[in-house]
Amino acid sequence: MNTTKVQQKYDAALAGLAANTRKVFGYDIPVLIEGGVYSGIWLECGPLEGLVYGRFAPQVARANHDVFFHHQREDGYFPCWVWGDRKGAGQIQMVVPIAATALETADLLGDEAFLARAYAACVRWDQWLGRHRNTRGTGLCEAFCEYDTGHDNSPRFQGLPKECPGGDAAICPSAGKLPYLAPDLSASVYGGRCALAKMADRLGKRPEAQLWLDQAEQMRALILRHCFDPEDECFYDVDRDGGFVRIRGDALTRVLGEHVPGQALFERIYKRHIINPAEFWTPFPLPSISIDDPAFVRALPCNSWGGASQALTALRAPRWFLHYGKGKDLEHLMNRWVQAILDAPGFMQQMNPWTGEFSTSEGYSPAMCVLIDFVDRLELLKA
Repeated sequence: MNTTKVQQKYDAALAGLAANTRKVFGYDIPVLIEGGVYSGIWLECGPLEGLVYGRFAPQVARANHDVFFHHQREDGYFPCWVWGDRKGAGQIQMVVPIAATALETADLLGDEAFLARAYAACVRWDQWLGRHRNTRGTGLCEAFCEYDTGHDNSPRFQGLPKECPGGDAAICPSAGKLPYLAPDLSASVYGGRCALAKMADRLGKRPEAQLWLDQAEQMRALILRHCFDPEDECFYDVDRDGGFVRIRGDALTRVLGEHVPGQALFERIYKRHIINPAEFWTPFPLPSISIDDPAFVRALPCNSWGGASQALTALRAPRWFLHYGKGKDLEHLMNRWVQAILDAPGFMQQMNPWTGEFSTSEGYSPAMCVLIDFVDRLELLKA
């Protein structure tokens, strides 16, 4: 790659992230917003983006977590998003566990007081999810609507409501075969509990740490029991009638992102689905739906988790590629993404998994975070 071009784009990403650091509703400290058409911060992605940018602006890493702690309701609910003029409560919008990124942020800051605040807030969030997103009594976390997982315009939720009735994430719409037992939401709860165990241990709460480990293992076992099809070797939603919603999408990568499968199972899934060029290992990985799945949306419309390779999926990839020992494949993925971003006129949300052509939402913070994170990682590999 042209080192001058890389440096120019890297500097542009840092400038864009600084420009996207703004105040939002009811919170006095600037946070890194999503950027582009998304003038706010979302629970599913804002904390991780803040953590990545936090290497340059540690105060943003703190604020991108603390804004949710600040707005947490008394019953434990975190707002799904906070915009410039209001906050939302119509879904859970959960992917990477905020407890996990909060733990890493505490390490970045060297701040035990932040760790204690994060632990208390994330315990209450786990309790809210247990009270309101386990209506079928399985112990898994349920999806009530499209926005719960941030899968905008995905065939996974085709024909189902985008958010919960009355803007209340505790109410499941009376639609289709909802609620779904969601493997990715459940994996997020699992990952959050693993992080809570580490937090509790760090805070000297040894009995609580063991309790969180036990509850995490229970959740992992439930995901494997209910949401994994051993014939397909894939994770699926389970509808109200007990049937699999057989769409091979990036919910699979989110389960891997929280390290739910052991190494042996992971290797089978990885070989069959992830590294397969007929599914997710496209010239520009990883599409949001397997390219050979009948549900894949070939038109690749804007803001669609129906097929395009999404910057958010790329940003999350190091969390599981490295855990499972796939550093060489991660290096390939990072090089492809960096090249595509270098060739793009700006920083946008999604790209064509075959051509690398970008679309949707100029000025998008996750794409900027992908570039700085991947360039830094690739430089370390050269050293």
